[in-house]
Amino acid sequence: MTITLLIAAGYLLGSIPFGVILTRMFGAGDLRQIGSGNIGATNVLRTGRKGLAAATLILDGAKGAVAVLLARHFFPDTGHHGAMVAGAAAMIGHCYPVWLKFRGGKGVATLLGLSLALAWPIGLVFAGVWLGTVLLLRISSLGGMLGAVAAPLAALALGYRVYAIGLAGLALIVLWRHRENIARLRAGTEPRVGAGKSTE
Repeated sequence: MTITLLIAAGYLLGSIPFGVILTRMFGAGDLRQIGSGNIGATNVLRTGRKGLAAATLILDGAKGAVAVLLARHFFPDTGHHGAMVAGAAAMIGHCYPVWLKFRGGKGVATLLGLSLALAWPIGLVFAGVWLGTVLLLRISSLGGMLGAVAAPLAALALGYRVYAIGLAGLALIVLWRHRENIARLRAGTEPRVGAGKSTE
């Protein structure tokens, strides 16, 4: 029952589509009809509303973090396993929200948030790789994917075996959600930050 509650609560929390809610609330239109149609912060940025994009990034990350923290608070006996399950459920909820016919985001911000909550050094490695890649290569999707892959490696190096396994599974979801970006990267046509259309 405990695991079922953690999965249900994490999923429902993660499925809140903050990007869609914020763009509608502030008159920026239906995010699903803008740019790539993705509900994440990068697509919100295409509305020209940088504040909304930043808020979406923070809130999407908070979904993962809050799921982990709530699991630890209300179900401390579940330990690392409970925290990982709740965080994973939140990210899956973000990627496949029931409210949007299971068409959600790509999971990078939510994965970063839950990584920070699981163990902040893991999150710092994730963030460092993500931001470093974007600053050096100006490709948002590549940064997100490399950050996601770096997280389980960091967890393993730091001795968090349970987290490493869970984060590896979530990294695979991130890669799957970016399959179109991967195809464009291979073709050399993936847009760069500040230089044209983004489909993150």
